[in-house]
Amino acid sequence: MKPFDREALERSAFHIRSNIVRTIASNGEGHAGGALSAADILAVLYFAVMDYDSEDPVHRDKLLLSGGHKCLALYGAMVELGVLEPELLKTYNQLGTLFPGHPDATKLPCLDFSTGSLGHGLPLGCGYALAARKAGLPYRTYVLMGDGEQGEGTNWEAAAFAAHNHLDNLVAILDENTLQINGRTSEICKPTSYESRYAAFGWAVRPVPGHDVGALYDAFAQIPLEPGKPTLLVAKTTKGKGISFLEDQQKYHHWNPDAGEAARALEELDARAAERGW
Repeated sequence: MKPFDREALERSAFHIRSNIVRTIASNGEGHAGGALSAADILAVLYFAVMDYDSEDPVHRDKLLLSGGHKCLALYGAMVELGVLEPELLKTYNQLGTLFPGHPDATKLPCLDFSTGSLGHGLPLGCGYALAARKAGLPYRTYVLMGDGEQGEGTNWEAAAFAAHNHLDNLVAILDENTLQINGRTSEICKPTSYESRYAAFGWAVRPVPGHDVGALYDAFAQIPLEPGKPTLLVAKTTKGKGISFLEDQQKYHHWNPDAGEAARALEELDARAAERGW
């Protein structure tokens, strides 16, 4: 891990959010809510935690974005890393683009896997983690999941598999922003806390404030939380974080801004950048 630098990580998270919002404002649509809630997590992972080399897909730490519709956050992080040109984001979700509405690793080798079928990121992560062990490779596998997709049974098969095989090189981060496309997760399919369920499956679990880069950094620095167990960090986040009128609003899961909304969002970004000197 790199030395902790709060200012640098908060700046990176802001720029990821800026890339998300400016792309949606320019293109007229995009999955905003979950991408914005995940920005701080991705900033800490890519800029402080992971051993990441865009040109070395074998040995680098892996990150799987299980909820692939949040891909604007991933694309935004790649732009901030200098791996992708920001101008290319103008083609987001257009015919023939390198930036479709779910990440396509066949088009962007800087990504680790094509994802988007909800509930499949964790099973894939198990495969990567087990492969690393069998090949004697030191990389870790990180899987960023959403809380809405916890209703998928494949997650629980994978949770059992990971614990049974003692995959302590596997780290799942659950972006618990409490909303999914059709409502509150607590009202749709959340019979018990995610912490208690994963712990019951044999995982080491810790809740963490998902927009506090310091708390996230400290949690990642202690991984594996328990030797011999896979780790789950339950990141407590706000959907739409960073744009005031998008925050904690189900209707901005996918956002089609009109001219007024786009202008208002861009004004907030510009004001924040001016305030922090970014």
